[in-house]
Amino acid sequence: MDKLSESEIRAAIESTPEWSEVGGEIQRTFQFNDFDASMAFVAKIADYAERVQHHPDILIRYNKVTLTVSTHDAGGITKNDFELARAADGYAAG
Repeated sequence: MDKLSESEIRAAIESTPEWSEVGGEIQRTFQFNDFDASMAFVAKIADYAERVQHHPDILIRYNKVTLTVSTHDAGGITKNDFELARAADGYAAG
């Protein structure tokens, strides 16, 4: 998987507006009603990550979950990262 160019990253961020680029990675913080909802979301992310073999960094703070994603093998942000971002957005929405 090839690393995306800066213009490709900007275009992909436009299609996932809740996400931002931070230090060569993409990141979003999700907020839920409580800890149980946060953990249910994390379980869905973990299942997805295992299926596609692409694992985000996950920070859990009670009702907030921050995902940070990059493709280490490519040395930056790839299409796989935005696929994970869109999947996470879907899980959070419902």
